[in-house]
Amino acid sequence: MVDLKNWYSSKTIWGALISVVASVLHFAGIDLAPADKNQLVDAIVNIAGALGGLLAVYGRVTAKAAIKSAA
Repeated sequence: MVDLKNWYSSKTIWGALISVVASVLHFAGIDLAPADKNQLVDAIVNIAGALGGLLAVYGRVTAKAAIKSAA
């Protein structure tokens, strides 16, 4: 595997986090159906990607220095 991505873009990471939350909710007497978990993972990954993009644009717009090439 040579492709790299941010941790928040990983469905595996979000799936694991949601599994932990679902376990805590189950302990509290609230159950999530597997389909609900999958939809929740997809929604969180999409939101995290959008927030990451907005943060990148905000960072560039508010930056005090220009970007220079390494060459």
